[in-house]
Amino acid sequence: MGGNEFRFFLSCDINLPVTFRIERLEGTLRPPKSHSSDVDPTSTTEERRAELYVECALYIDGAPFGLPTRTRLESSAPLYCWNELITLSTKYRDLTGHSQLALTVWDVSCGKDEGLVGGATILLFNSKKQLKTGKQKLRLWQGKVADGSFPTSTPGKVPRLERGELERLEKLVNRYERGQIQCVDWLDRLAFKAMERIKERESSRNGSLHLYLVVDFCSFEHRVVFQESGANFLLPSPIASTNEIVTVWDPEVGKINPSEHKQLKLARSLTRGIIDRDLKPSSNERKSIQRILKYPPTRTLSGDERQLLWKFRFSLMSEKRALTKFLRCVEWSDVQEAKQALELMGKWEMIDVCDALELLSPVFESEEVRAYAVSVLERADDEELQCYLLQLVQALRFERSDKSRLSHFLVQRALRNIELASFLRWYVAVELHDPAYAKRFYCTYELLEENMMKLAAGMHGDEDGFKLWQSLVRQTELTAQLCSIMRDVRNVRGNTQKKIEKLRQLLSGLLSELTYFEEPIRSPLAPGVLITGIVPSESSIFKSALHPLRLTFRAANGGNCKIIFKKGDDIRQDQLVVQMVYLMDRLLKLENLDLHLTPYRVLATGQDEGMLEFIPSRSLAQILSEHRSITSYLQKFHPDEHGPFGITATCLETFIKSCAGYSVITYILGIGDRHLDNLLLRDDGRLFHVDFGFILGRDPKPFPPPMKLCKEMVEAMGGAESQYYTRFKSYCCEAYNIIRKSSNLILNLFHLMAGSNIPDIASDPEKGILKLQEKFRLDLDDEACIHFFQDLINESVSALFPQMVETIHRWAQYWR
Repeated sequence: MGGNEFRFFLSCDINLPVTFRIERLEGTLRPPKSHSSDVDPTSTTEERRAELYVECALYIDGAPFGLPTRTRLESSAPLYCWNELITLSTKYRDLTGHSQLALTVWDVSCGKDEGLVGGATILLFNSKKQLKTGKQKLRLWQGKVADGSFPTSTPGKVPRLERGELERLEKLVNRYERGQIQCVDWLDRLAFKAMERIKERESSRNGSLHLYLVVDFCSFEHRVVFQESGANFLLPSPIASTNEIVTVWDPEVGKINPSEHKQLKLARSLTRGIIDRDLKPSSNERKSIQRILKYPPTRTLSGDERQLLWKFRFSLMSEKRALTKFLRCVEWSDVQEAKQALELMGKWEMIDVCDALELLSPVFESEEVRAYAVSVLERADDEELQCYLLQLVQALRFERSDKSRLSHFLVQRALRNIELASFLRWYVAVELHDPAYAKRFYCTYELLEENMMKLAAGMHGDEDGFKLWQSLVRQTELTAQLCSIMRDVRNVRGNTQKKIEKLRQLLSGLLSELTYFEEPIRSPLAPGVLITGIVPSESSIFKSALHPLRLTFRAANGGNCKIIFKKGDDIRQDQLVVQMVYLMDRLLKLENLDLHLTPYRVLATGQDEGMLEFIPSRSLAQILSEHRSITSYLQKFHPDEHGPFGITATCLETFIKSCAGYSVITYILGIGDRHLDNLLLRDDGRLFHVDFGFILGRDPKPFPPPMKLCKEMVEAMGGAESQYYTRFKSYCCEAYNIIRKSSNLILNLFHLMAGSNIPDIASDPEKGILKLQEKFRLDLDDEACIHFFQDLINESVSALFPQMVETIHRWAQYWR
């Protein structure tokens, strides 16, 4: 069954009696009142046990239908559990949309007169006209007989205003028991224990205010949707003589038009293939095809566009950009058509790697198409493959099998490059926490381990496969020890300095094996670098709520490398953004534009832990606090009396270029929550951004400016009227147009991340990708884009100067 397919039964087709199970009574039952005429004076109220039964009556449209049914007597206080199956004489096909079940609990222990405990009424169909299934917990109206009129005065459903955590959990349990929530045995046990504690807490808080009757309605293989027998409409639509709009249900809406379907089949039949080979598009058809080929990968083709590409498929085989569009118009459910498309695919002009990534998206399910995409990826060198490795691992979710062609390809390439192997292992290991795809990622992990262990010495120096794998496993052991250190440090009471002392004490004492490793370990952030131990005296802790560690590692080549280790924070989103910065930096450099970006390394080693490369720098907040301006700070490190603003021309150029690069990238990726603490400046003038908790347009602050450009940055360039600011705008427009050329690549990479657990993507993948696409302005040519981007910069900067008072106030607040 496809993801968008909804299967159901119609109630008018079910010739079975209405069946349900009366399970139990929950809550504390008040002791029955004594009657002097019936009770032995020597007995006490506590000695008498209540004897309960449930009376079940069916009401259709407010009128009783059939005879009421009773359960057996139950007297096992305090838990009254009937667990009795009730079968009514009425059949499901006889029900209407307003059918209700009235349930009344009676106590016969009160002597001659039966004592009324309470009643509740429940509709058999929900607001979507679907038959209710599974367990239903009904609140009894104590002292009232269940009312079957419509609407009822004794609804068993807890009023919305009174629903709390307990009701929400019970609804989830109901879905779980119906199989709508996946079973994870170890997690389920923990969840149910936690729920029991919540129940105990709620019951002790609320006391015995309410009684609940638990009823279990039977389930069917598919949902049951209400429809009256013989009716061809869902809701009656009386035609009135007034001007009101009348909704009439058309049973053929959404169905395939037989005439169009037949025409399509004839147009795509095998016999047409002989004629189509020699067809050439006219001038107008050629323009339409060129327009279609420029569509972004997120664009869905219309029926006419699909038919146009199919008609001229033979003449398009020399156009490599056309293959992905052509494969989108194939009816893959038609065996003959699919076979014909695959034959053409093999003869088509070889596509680029960025288009191959599109063929690995969830849109394409054909194994042959996905295998073709992998064959194209084999042409990419290791450096390019590493740019896409994170997304290729995520693309394993969309494969048809656990050990797919893509999985084997990634493992085989990793065996030839230890850096690829290290990153592949980490990317896969992090996804083992995903219950839906844990098995698939584990298969790839296992495949990598098995194949690496078989490697002979010589491929990676003197180390054989076993030693190589062990060097990667030791990375995990190192991160586990760092997590242990963080726990110990966090437990230290006192200020940050005391925590730093504790850290250095641990590294020098109990955990001295971390000071000098028995064997060198490959750095998880840079697997080509061997690290031999931690330098305690140069290790510290950041003043932050999570207390991240700043560690200095000795390198085997004589230098050192500094990393930040975080625990308690999901840095997978930071990892994605920095990967995009690295990719865009590469794209710009391929066009001979170096904007001096700082794509520092980030690696998530778990769902809430990871490493970041430490780049010596200072935040703009700190610089402005101590030096009052960026210019004064740069003068300290690169003074030049004859240079612009007393700074060397090289340093100022570096600052302007880096500002331009990050302005463009933060705009395209929709980076939010920018403030002076997450804009850092290096001594050589390179500005860069950190902390990417909000992307794709999300921003916790109101009125975010279009460009993340603060007034201090503009002032350091000499103000909005200076030649250096004009050069900044020129770099921005040039970089924007270069990155726009690779918009398909970036959109394809984000599309492959659609199934990931990254917060800002997982919340609404389609919306996020469309927001990203919007930033590229694919409807404009390069010249129009230059004017667009200059207007964008001017709009952002106008808020920094006294021209628009309201905008100044709003956007000044943003940077505070």
